[in-house]
Amino acid sequence: MRSRWIVAAVVVAAAAGAVVAFWPDSAAAGDPEIAVSRSSCGTGWSDPKPGPQTFRLHNTGSVTAEVDLIDPATGVIYGEVEGLGAATTRPLQVNLGNGSYAFRCLPEDAGAIVGPAVQVSGGVERTGPGVAPVTHNDLLGPLKAYQQHVTTGLAELVTNTGALKSAVHGGDRAASETAWLTAHLTYERLGAAYDAFGDSDGAINGTADGLPNGTSDRGFTGFHRLEQGLWHAEDLPALGATADQLDTDARALQASFAESQVDGNDLGLRAHEIMENTLQFELTGRTDYGSGTNLATARANLDGTRAVLDVLRPLLAPRYPDLSKVDSWLTRTRTTLDAAHRPDGSWTPLAELPQKERQKLNADVSELTELLAPIAAIAEPRRVS
Repeated sequence: MRSRWIVAAVVVAAAAGAVVAFWPDSAAAGDPEIAVSRSSCGTGWSDPKPGPQTFRLHNTGSVTAEVDLIDPATGVIYGEVEGLGAATTRPLQVNLGNGSYAFRCLPEDAGAIVGPAVQVSGGVERTGPGVAPVTHNDLLGPLKAYQQHVTTGLAELVTNTGALKSAVHGGDRAASETAWLTAHLTYERLGAAYDAFGDSDGAINGTADGLPNGTSDRGFTGFHRLEQGLWHAEDLPALGATADQLDTDARALQASFAESQVDGNDLGLRAHEIMENTLQFELTGRTDYGSGTNLATARANLDGTRAVLDVLRPLLAPRYPDLSKVDSWLTRTRTTLDAAHRPDGSWTPLAELPQKERQKLNADVSELTELLAPIAAIAEPRRVS
């Protein structure tokens, strides 16, 4: 179960930039109890008032339901509780401005029921924009565009892993390292598709974390195994099999992806998670196996995030007031990362980044990650009928 206040409905919250906030599962005995079932919805709201308040949503039916607090005229959502089980009660905390509201109940295996409209007055005007629900149909265009983006990226990946394999077998370490970075960054730009890649992601880009024998484990394969060998002076002929397997796995992924589909729930979620993972893994150096290219990977992750935002932009523009701020912080973070890209094409290793610059980079990525967080809830496909 998730309980959300979808968007600020009063001036002070809107000024704070709140679009999605999570509330604790707590409620007081005096809070109004709103009945939810297959046959009725929203009864029990007898004393409408403005301002902060908590509703106790009680499912009197026999099936799980989703409950939304909406503007009945437009369908704009101001709060929701998902997965409200039969005979259970969950809180929904909201902050309401003046306007018309109603509860919409969506029981499993049944159509939506919109309860009686309630007029709230005596408070501030409802200036928060609300969130118009995104449906599965709304996501068809963005998903198709992103599917094509990944398909194109995988074709580039296969070209680059082939070049990497040839360089390793050719015995040129410098050329192999250059080819490795090119191929690895191509893969890292495909961040929102990882779930659709299944086990291939671990084979292609997995680390040694959790493996019984660490970096010596036979299950340690792909880019990072090759990275360790190239930058730790392993004999190139001995790395040939690893390069061959990486190329084979990339080609298999390209073939299998043609029959798969990026999940609509993943697009908005990955917009946030790509940068969250960047902060957790790349900016801590946890994924560095010798190349010192974490900042290059972070830059590729930024490109991957922008690719997700580009396809979602038509849906986000009317729903997320801070989208322009996201764009500004994307540009700011890109500038910060690009400063680590040296004129000779190499990248400053994370460990060599001056403390002040590292702190600035962490701050930039943290702020961007926070701004991206609401997109998962805004772009989540919802039932409306």
